[in-house]
Amino acid sequence: MPSGILEAQLVDARGLCSTDFLNKIDPYVLIQYKTQERKSSVARGQGSNPVWNEKFTFLVDYPGDGNQCKLVFKIMDKDTFSRDDLVGEASMYIEELLAQGVERGKAELHPAGQRVTLANKTYHGEIRVGVSFTRKDEPTDDQEEYGGWKHGGNRS
Repeated sequence: MPSGILEAQLVDARGLCSTDFLNKIDPYVLIQYKTQERKSSVARGQGSNPVWNEKFTFLVDYPGDGNQCKLVFKIMDKDTFSRDDLVGEASMYIEELLAQGVERGKAELHPAGQRVTLANKTYHGEIRVGVSFTRKDEPTDDQEEYGGWKHGGNRS
């Protein structure tokens, strides 16, 4: 089963709903791929149009265990004295990207807007993300690795 590194580039968001009535929201993003989760920094005071410019990596086996190949972006509002609020969610299906990366060695989707869905299933704003997948080749049985160099198994 081919494996590799999935890299998600979280760029920014536009037009997010505010969950705070008196203050600007302090958004951060929980990025999930199957059972793996990563958390962005909190964009303090940036309100409905935050900028992150952060990259996150995930280890991926393709095709995997049959679960859907998608990244889920849960946008949260960091609150100090209460539970963090869900601002919205976006999903990005990446099965085709993974298949191309397995075939070619690398595949990439440049940053583009993904629609943010609110709890009531309406759209409000977008989050911009880019994704790349790089296949990680395993050494074959007749090769040995020496500090990054591969040497064929037939030595005299």
